[in-house]
Amino acid sequence: MPGDNGVAHGASKFKHKVWRRQRSTTEGENSRCADSATLDNCRQNLRALFSQIEQEFEKLYSENISLQDRVNLLSLRLEQCGSSERPDNYDQIDGGLQKNAKKSGSQISQKIKSTYKTSTSRFTSTFKSTSQPYCGQLVRTFADHTDGVWEVSVSHQGHRVLGTASADYTARIWCIESGAVLLQYYGHHGSVNSIRFHPTNDLVLTASGDNTAHIWKASIPTSLLTSSELKNKQSSDEEVEDEKAVDVSNTHFIHAPLQTILGHSNVVVAADWLVKGDRVISGSWDGSALVSDVETGVTVDTLSGHENALTNVVCHSSQPFALTSSKDSSVRLWDIRDSSVQVNALVGHSSSVTSAVFAATNRIVSSSDDRTVKCWDMRNMSAPYIVIRCDSAVNRLSVSNTGTIAVPQDNRHIRLYDLNGARLGRLPRSNHVGHTRMVSSTAWNDDIGGCCNLFTAGFEKRVLGWNVTVKTSDSKDKTKSNN
Repeated sequence: MPGDNGVAHGASKFKHKVWRRQRSTTEGENSRCADSATLDNCRQNLRALFSQIEQEFEKLYSENISLQDRVNLLSLRLEQCGSSERPDNYDQIDGGLQKNAKKSGSQISQKIKSTYKTSTSRFTSTFKSTSQPYCGQLVRTFADHTDGVWEVSVSHQGHRVLGTASADYTARIWCIESGAVLLQYYGHHGSVNSIRFHPTNDLVLTASGDNTAHIWKASIPTSLLTSSELKNKQSSDEEVEDEKAVDVSNTHFIHAPLQTILGHSNVVVAADWLVKGDRVISGSWDGSALVSDVETGVTVDTLSGHENALTNVVCHSSQPFALTSSKDSSVRLWDIRDSSVQVNALVGHSSSVTSAVFAATNRIVSSSDDRTVKCWDMRNMSAPYIVIRCDSAVNRLSVSNTGTIAVPQDNRHIRLYDLNGARLGRLPRSNHVGHTRMVSSTAWNDDIGGCCNLFTAGFEKRVLGWNVTVKTSDSKDKTKSNN
């Protein structure tokens, strides 16, 4: 029948469409499965490649560290034996070093060039560090704090003592000659961020994370100094080898201040004495610096103008000037005789300014997280006359009376420069000598005759005393930017 034929034809056509649709669906699923398998294979291949790159990178870094340790060991032995003498196994060490250096150096260079287009700072910093000569010897280790040390300061009262401010909520006074702890101050309820000695009296000023600054008396009897020196006097080698042998039998403990400086609403990061010692300036994360009277603790004036938290405060030793550095990338110079007049703002850093200090006559030196140290002339502060570029962020630096800048860095190194930007050298640093964590502060001891003339504070809870000998350059033709 015609009707039956039409129905049969329609049913056949419908089944054919269904079959084609199922076939299309199956092919699509198979294609997606194939694509998924291909992606999985690609991911696995990429993981394998990245794993190989990571292993190769770690291997190269280990070789580099080993090579640097050998170079440091050879340099230390040469330094101990003197420039005219060599250790007995110098030829053996030197031969092995040159052989390994040639082999490892060429391998590392070739592998880095073939694997990476640009060198990483992890490699370049270690190679660059071996290019500068050592110019100091570790003499004393001061280790008694239970947390990192933020700042070290030296007294100029005739007593050979130094002070340390630590994140363990305490400040300590040490005998430089013996390394003994003479005083411990427990008056703060927060990290102690700075410590400064009074210019003429036995007073100490500390700033803390408890939003206050404290003034406390640190009178040290001569008999205590003498007994500590006699009891703890030992050779430099013995002191370095036994860092933890700190005598506290004669230590005095102070729990309350003579005066408390209030008025800040945030962490007080630093405080310093003005030239006559009758007023202090405290800087805070609240962005302000307060001038306070020592006798009453009352705020006399407020120095405002920074747009971000302050990082340090330093006063001039003979003039009524003060420097405030800030996270707003600027340094401000103040004439305290008229605090409403801000002498100038030093703008030139591209990141937080960690410190700024007075140096020589009419000079200012600033440091920053932007890895630079800049030298300014107070007679023309529109731009720095010297820019020293470092390989790591720079913390609270110091300048000696002879114009040597001690630059503490986040990468555990201490570099030395003069005010013309010339490199004078660096302090030793290896697995056995030097700091093992960030170097937070440096302080010069310009008194003649001391065993140590430079102190460096590290966040591995120690302060190191160094005997540094550098040849400063007075040539004006070296005045150039260290790019």
